[in-house]
Formats: sequence, structure tokens, C-alpha cells
Amino acid sequence: MKRPVAAVSAALLTSGLLTCVVTAAQAAPAAPAPDTAPAARAESLLRSNPGAVQGVSGEAYQAVRTKVDANGAAHVRYTRTYQGLRVYGGDFVIHTAPNGTLAGTSVGLAAPLTLGTAAKISPAAAKATARKAFSGKITEVGAPELFVDASSGKGRLAWETVLSGWKADQQTPSKLHVITDASTGRVIGAHDEIESVVGSGQGIYTGSVSIDTTLSGSTYQMIDPSHGNGRTCDMNNGTSTCTTFTDADNAWGDGTNTNRQSAGVDAHFGAAKTFDYFKNVHGRNGIFGNGTGVPSRVHYGRNYINAFWDGAQMTYGDGASNARPLVSLDVAGHEMSHGVTEAVAGLVYSGESGGLNEATSDIFGNMVEFYAAAPSDPGDYQVGEKININGNGTPLRYMYNPSLDGSSDSCWTTSTKNKDVHYSSGVANHFFFNLAEGTGATSYGTSPVCGSAPAVTGIGRAKAEKIWYRALDVYFTSNTSYVNTSTPANTARAYSLKAATDLYGSCSTEYKAVQAAWTAVAVAGSDAPCSSTGNDFSVALSPTSGSVTAGGSVATTVATATTSGTAQTVTFSASGLPTGATASFSPASVTSGASSTLTIATSASTPAGSYTVTVTGTGAVAHSASYALTVSSVGGSCTAGQKLGNPGFESGNTVWAASTGVIGQNGASQPTHGGTWNAWLGGTGGTLTETLSQSVSLPAGCATYNFSFWLHIDTREASTTTAYDKLTVQVLNSSGTVLATLATYSNLNKATGYTQRSFSLAAYAGQSVTLKFTGTEDASLRTSFVVDDTALDVS
Repeated sequence: MKRPVAAVSAALLTSGLLTCVVTAAQAAPAAPAPDTAPAARAESLLRSNPGAVQGVSGEAYQAVRTKVDANGAAHVRYTRTYQGLRVYGGDFVIHTAPNGTLAGTSVGLAAPLTLGTAAKISPAAAKATARKAFSGKITEVGAPELFVDASSGKGRLAWETVLSGWKADQQTPSKLHVITDASTGRVIGAHDEIESVVGSGQGIYTGSVSIDTTLSGSTYQMIDPSHGNGRTCDMNNGTSTCTTFTDADNAWGDGTNTNRQSAGVDAHFGAAKTFDYFKNVHGRNGIFGNGTGVPSRVHYGRNYINAFWDGAQMTYGDGASNARPLVSLDVAGHEMSHGVTEAVAGLVYSGESGGLNEATSDIFGNMVEFYAAAPSDPGDYQVGEKININGNGTPLRYMYNPSLDGSSDSCWTTSTKNKDVHYSSGVANHFFFNLAEGTGATSYGTSPVCGSAPAVTGIGRAKAEKIWYRALDVYFTSNTSYVNTSTPANTARAYSLKAATDLYGSCSTEYKAVQAAWTAVAVAGSDAPCSSTGNDFSVALSPTSGSVTAGGSVATTVATATTSGTAQTVTFSASGLPTGATASFSPASVTSGASSTLTIATSASTPAGSYTVTVTGTGAVAHSASYALTVSSVGGSCTAGQKLGNPGFESGNTVWAASTGVIGQNGASQPTHGGTWNAWLGGTGGTLTETLSQSVSLPAGCATYNFSFWLHIDTREASTTTAYDKLTVQVLNSSGTVLATLATYSNLNKATGYTQRSFSLAAYAGQSVTLKFTGTEDASLRTSFVVDDTALDVS
């Protein structure tokens, strides 16, 4: 024992439906707190103008998320309570301009709330009614909660009862929310939280692909260190325990279902590509937004025709006769996208908002498929085409013409809101296809227009997916719908047009395409048509290309000219910059006819290569021009080698700065990974903080900067859900400011033996930094964090 211290006290894929279950025991990681300054400005505006969000006295609001744009505009999302009661559908977003003034709101309420809060129906009666609404085996019935149901835009007093258990198939977990009118006792709604459907490996559907794994001793584990340590495990056709896949040679599966690893390869690859898609395309740090990886469970149940997302992990059944595991790329992307939707917009999973929820997963599931470019599963606009759930080779859904499945709406009608969310999703799916690819005959299928709507020319997937994500992230509220006569501003059409305006300018080509694509699916709006005349301008670069050595900068002139109408203010932005590079404009905006200077500054870590930088000027419309940037590496300055001193601690308590007793010869108590010395943080069973650190200078101009160490964790904590004791690994600058937290481990990460952890420090090339381990324990039950054989390999 270590020295003592003083102790102190979604896809449900049944019947062709993609359905996500969130359980309290597996809640998703908490989202970061809202940024203080934008939230404070929004709160001040809210206090001075409550009518902008249909506010009344007796209400309270809680800021839950803040997004700040590059130009300083901010969007603060709030939840609402009324007379102390939660308001379902009462959420809203305050939009502020770069100067802090109110720029608008996204609100689902059609009118201020005026209802009483005394229920005529007792909670016991509500619970009894809710029990009758559950089909399957009930394992728990929660206490009914009195709340305000404003999902329709108008508030009414209701009871919400949450019943947990299993669906009729006895394999699909269920967490059913039953809504009961508090005045009449009638069930007025219900929804289930289930929202359905580098080693190398051979997947069943993806083919031969590369996957990231972890070497532990002499055995490889299907744990992905490049994507938040997401692991893939085998349920062995049960419904409880799951065993992490392991392999001796890091060559996984053989492409057949008889090899259990093959389904694991598809799931592991799908989780990684979905993580990368949201991070690299939309700037979201993985599904949870905090860099945490997604666990994937395969071979769940027997003959289980299902794949579901439960708020914290993916689960895949093996399909009919255990012959078709539901691990295809678009199913993986679909299910995990439910997690993103819940985190950023919380779309209610019923009615038209539920259709938008399902469509969002279909859209991003297919965009993940295009992004991944798997050899045996290329991108398309079909949903679940690989898993053959219908048994006749047809997909679940067709985005280019949703009605081909026999149930989905290709065009909006007044009855769309009454359809199952998997079928009302067709309207948004069809819109997205039209926006990206256009109507008529395309490479992916023929997309018809609804009624006499004019044909649509697509703007491409890259722009369409950006517009949809922006609308979801910034504008959608929980009860956004296709058509809403009470709150016409709270519609997908209105919000996607706002998104197009933000990204490409009002009445830009992209804006007009959004209008046309909604019209083509019979979704009208109150937005005025764009005139073919009006204010316009041009953007030109001189020169149109330039070269720079990593660490240097290059400049070009951005000239504008008024081409029609009157002069207007044009604001500049740049995209497509390489890693470590920044762009600045002087001035940041001009009156059309004037010029600005664009300076692109690179860092020593900017990779050599050729890049296309898109320069966009936004006024009443938006125009872009391309700049060809060539970056060359710093010649001859890379001093390769291993940069840490005393990396295996074999020189004893030298070079490293460490708390007393951390570096030692611990013998049988905590065996080393190599040699006779290691570093042992924690392991006391009492309140304690210990540190281990070393400062190191990173040379500039190198290609790789790999920091690695071997870590062993053992614990006496019994919890499988709560992190009581922690180890953080951080990078600090010379003044002690934390530059990055590379990883956090806890008693939940306990494992037999050592596991190697690796991180790239390329972002700190040319700098002197401190690498620091900090171990903390609470008042009882020890956890040991043992570090050995560190390295900082530069080449």
C-alpha cells in the first residue's frame, strides 16, 4: 500500500423504422457552460425586452448553451419555467449582433402563457393512465411531474410520467414519456426516448478500411485513442455484458459475418468517421461536443433487427437470423446524429418537429457515408440500403423521392403532422436532396417537384450540409415545424433561410436555392421572393496566389466594386486555411468600391502543402474568390529524437518535478512497465493532490511530435458511473497557463496491465512547454495512477 494520509469525510429498426434511448444511468456528458460575456449581454436584453420571447411575470430562464460566431455575433439558448413549472416547448434563443444589440429571437411560443397551475387530475390517476399506454414489460414507473406542455406553441397544464422497461420484443429498451392533460386526464401525447435507426480491418459493409486501436502489452484492443478512446465490444448475443474486442496482430475481421470482429470493424469505423465528420465539417468536437468518444456494442440480442442510440453509446443487433448486423455507415451516422440533435436543438420527438429530428439523422447519416468514402459503401441518398431490413434488397428510405417506400411524405400536406416521425421526415429529406443535388434526373435518382413548383438547381452537398447544421445549431427550437400558422417564424424554412443568410448572404444564390427547394416540397413561407435586380458587387483578389514558409505570412489585396444598385457595406471572411494559419483583413469591412488587405499568417506547425483559401465578401448578397496558398516547410531546422529527460524514471527523482514519493521503486506493489522505477500518483485512500511534470523545448519544422506514456490504473472504487479519483494530463506554457488538457482518466478507466497513451504536440512546435500529470483522490477508497516509459518523439 502506498504511504497513508489522514482520511477525511435515432435506430429502432423494427418494421422498417429508424427509432434512441436515453437512460439516467447512461446520461451523455454534460455540455460546457455558456460563455459568460455573451450570456450576460443576452440576459440584459431579455430583462429589458421580455416580450421578444413571449415572456410574462412569474417566469424564470436558464441559459444552457452559447455559440459565438467569428464576427462576434452570439446565440444564447435558454430553457423556461412558469410559476416554477418546466415549460416543454418553451425554449428560445436570443441572437445578438457583434455590437451586442438584439438581432432577433427564435421562439416556439405563439403567445404568452396565462394558464393556472392547479391540477384537477391527481398524480396517482395520471400514473395509472400512463401504465395503460405502455406496451411491453414495465420495470419502473417514475413519479408524475406537473409541467406546462407548450409543444404546440400554446401552453396547457399536464402531467408527464416516465415509464422504463422493455418493448414487446423484450430486447429493445424503452423509456416512454406519457403526457396526460391535468384537467381531463386524457393522454395527449407520448414519445419514447429511443430515437431509431491504426490497425486494419475487413468490415461486412465498409470493406477493407483502417481503424485506430490501442496496444496493451502484446494485445491490441478495439479502443480508439484518436477519437476520444471510443471502444467497440461484443455483446455475445446477450443484452447485459460486453467484451472489448482484442486481437494479436491488429488485423481485424475478414469481411464475413462468421468472424465476429467484422461487425466490430464496421461499428468502430462508423463511430470514428461520424466523430470526424462533425469535427472537421461542422467544428463540433465529436458527438458530445467535448472530445469524448462513443462506445459501440455489437452482436446485441438474438435475431435482433435493431440498432439504437441510448444517449451514451451505440448498440447494434445482428438482424434476422443473426445474419445481417445493422452496422452500416449510414445507420451509425444516423443514430449518433440523434445525440447531436438532442444536444443542440432538442427537437421534440413527435409531430413535425419529430419528423425534422428524424430527417436530421437521415441527412447527416448520409453525409457521413459520403465523407467516409468507404470502398464498399460509397455515399448515396438512401437510408439503410446495406442492411436489407425489408428482406427484398430495398432501403428503408429514399431521400430523392421519399414516397417510394410507400409510407413517407415527399410533399408536405396538412396531414404530415399526424404521421409517424419516420415518414414525416420525408419532407425535409426531399428538401435537402433538392438543395444539394437539384430536382429531376440526377446521378442518385429522379427527384420530382410537388405540384407546379419550378425546378431546382442544387448547390452541392458541401453547402447544403453547412446550411442545415447552422439552422439546427443556432436557430431551431424544440418545437420547430415545417408549417406553423401561429408562429410562422418558428419553421424549418424560415430558420434555414436565416442560416443561408449567415453563411452566404441574403438573396444569394444559396439563399434562393433554399427558397426553391422548400417550395419544391410544398412548404411555403412568409419570406419575400428575391428580386433579380438590386444591390450587387464583385470581389477580386490581386494576386490570386502566394507562397510562404511555415511560420511566415503572405498578403493579397481584396478589391470590391459596386455592380448594380447603390454601394453597400461588405464584410470579409476566409475559409479553407491550413492548420495553424490565421487570416486577418485590414479593414475588416469596406464600402463596395474600396479594397482591403488580407494577411494569412502561418505557424511553425503549419503543414507544407497546397491549399485553396476561399475569401468571401458578404453584404446584401455574398460573393467569393479563391486564393492558391502554397506552404513550404522550414528547411533543416528539425532536430529529431526523443526529447524527454529520464523518460523511464530509471535515474530516480531527477529531471522531473514531482510530489514527494511519486517517483520510486515500488516493486510488487505497483510493477513497472519496464525497468525498476515508475511514477505512482494517488493510491492513498484519502484526500490528496499529486503532480508530476517536466519542461521541454520543441524544435520547429518537424513533421511529427508524438508524446506518449504507459498508464496503469487500479482502484478500490466500486462505482461504474461516477469518477471519484482523477488523473489529468495537460500542456502548460512557460508562465504556467494551461494550453490544453490532453486527457482525463479516472477510477472508471481501471484496467489490468499498462496501456500506452499517445498525443500529438504539433500545435506547440517551436515552443517551450511543460507536460504535467495531476492526480487527485477523494476522501475514501484509493485509486492508483501509475505512469512509466514516457517519450516525446520528434521527427
